[in-house]
Amino acid sequence: MAKENQSSDNAAPDLSDIDQLGYEQAREQLVEIVSKLETGGTTLEESLQLWERGEALATRCEKWLDGARERLDAARARREETREQAASEE
Repeated sequence: MAKENQSSDNAAPDLSDIDQLGYEQAREQLVEIVSKLETGGTTLEESLQLWERGEALATRCEKWLDGARERLDAARARREETREQAASEE
């Protein structure tokens, strides 16, 4: 029986909601998790689950930032293209 309880305690956290989070929400949750881990007072299993969720949240934030960077690069490219067209028409 102890083995059954141990396997259910070792279950991976549910991360299905993370893909629905915006950048600010994911970052806020990540900050809370880091704070909990730094403060301590959690069991090893709780710490592992927090760490796993934190890793997933960090990945989500990176995806948002990568997308924002791509949008900025595209906007800069369009601006440069517009400038080049204007210069060639003069």
